[in-house]
Amino acid sequence: MGCSKSQLLVVLLLSLAWLVPSWGEDEEAQVEEGVVEEEVVSDELLEEEGVLVLHQHNFERALHEHRLLLVEFYAPWCGHCQALAPEFTRAAGILKNDSTGLRLAKVDATEETHLSAEFGVTGYPVLKLFRDGNRTHPIDFTGTQDAEGIVRWMRRKAGPSTELLQDEASAQEFIASQDVVVVGFFKDLQSKAAQGFYEIASDAVDVPFGVSNRTELFQKYSVIPDTVCLFKKVRGGGARHLALALPQGAFSPNSPKIFGAKILNHLLLFINKTLEAHLEILGSFRAAAPPFRGQVLFVLIDVNGEGAQVLQYFGLKSHEAPTMRFINIETNRKYRMATDEFTSQAVGSFAQAVLDGKVQPHLMSEEVPEDWDKRPVKVLVGKNFEQVAYDETKNVFVKFYAPWCTHCKEMAPVWEELGEKYKDHENIIIAKLDATANEIMNLTIRGYPTLHYFPAGPDRKMIEYKSARDLETFSKFLENGGMLPAEKTPPVVSRVPGLQPATA
Repeated sequence: MGCSKSQLLVVLLLSLAWLVPSWGEDEEAQVEEGVVEEEVVSDELLEEEGVLVLHQHNFERALHEHRLLLVEFYAPWCGHCQALAPEFTRAAGILKNDSTGLRLAKVDATEETHLSAEFGVTGYPVLKLFRDGNRTHPIDFTGTQDAEGIVRWMRRKAGPSTELLQDEASAQEFIASQDVVVVGFFKDLQSKAAQGFYEIASDAVDVPFGVSNRTELFQKYSVIPDTVCLFKKVRGGGARHLALALPQGAFSPNSPKIFGAKILNHLLLFINKTLEAHLEILGSFRAAAPPFRGQVLFVLIDVNGEGAQVLQYFGLKSHEAPTMRFINIETNRKYRMATDEFTSQAVGSFAQAVLDGKVQPHLMSEEVPEDWDKRPVKVLVGKNFEQVAYDETKNVFVKFYAPWCTHCKEMAPVWEELGEKYKDHENIIIAKLDATANEIMNLTIRGYPTLHYFPAGPDRKMIEYKSARDLETFSKFLENGGMLPAEKTPPVVSRVPGLQPATA
């Protein structure tokens, strides 16, 4: 096992101490007579305004006496440290009075050079969190450097990073508690995906995170296991949610920033970090970001690394990098940069044009299969959806599905039976659309499967089906013109504005 420079120095000093008596009788006599007094080093923990003052002799004691200890390494002459000082002191007072066992401490890094070297402190201020006496793996502070931000961050680190949602009532109360919340739906709360979710929640302290493994909640919000949903309040009450199913290892270093940010507009640059030509684009991308602070979150995605799983969500392949996409995570609308010029001016102009409403959303679409209408269940894609769904002479019942969705697979045989039953009907069409590969203007699919009925006529009506998913009930719904006989009130009917043709 290796030792640090400070440990080596201690060993040398101890060795010299053992050799002192052999240097001469005079020195030995002086020690015996008390002429040379040895300095007594104390590990006592002192504090200033609620902040523990640490040095190399009491540092270890502080770690063992306090379960969570946030340490500021500072320089007395540093302007940023001086600005942080009153906020740090105020946060220390709040936490000390909480009786939560959370404490703040400080180290003068210019004096305690051994501690600075041990923890890699090269700039000021540096804040590190030490948990359960662990000296070798401190956690870098990622919160905001004000009293409220420090307190929020520490409390999140101290307790469960997520709230467990046990039933529909607790879920509704949690979702209604803030303007934006994030909920993870996991079959196994100890799975790798769930653990990654907890880590993200621990860092993204400005947004409440909830978690559930309850089947009834999966069904209520139309999600499958290992799905993360962002819920946002809308005018008039209630909340809309954006669902994202997670492949294994879906969380990346960008996840805390993305989930924790209150900024809804994200500009993503997809590059391959192993290619020098791609790395050269980074400078322009970063230079374009400052004017959009608070409006647009700039995110780097490495298609050859942990960001590869994001590609499918945008309908991209790794060989298409470098490329750029703009997304609003509230509406789920995506925008494509028309040019391959990645200068800071071009990047900035593109972002501003999207914000100004001058860029049309980019809609993914597969090519229309040659045999799309040859089977009982018609195959729709973005490019033929408008033509089929809004045919004024037809009543069209569409299943929006995801290929990986378990619920969709379970319902597939019934949907095929329904198609077979109505394959020769003069004005009823049964269809399906892969919503992970095809997008429709003004129609956002938030869970799978989602069923929409488009009645004949010129009004462009759309009715979401939310009843039992069996052949008998489906048939009653269709035979009664998009309404079940037992329903006392008509279903909610939406009118969809004119759709623009989908682009590849």
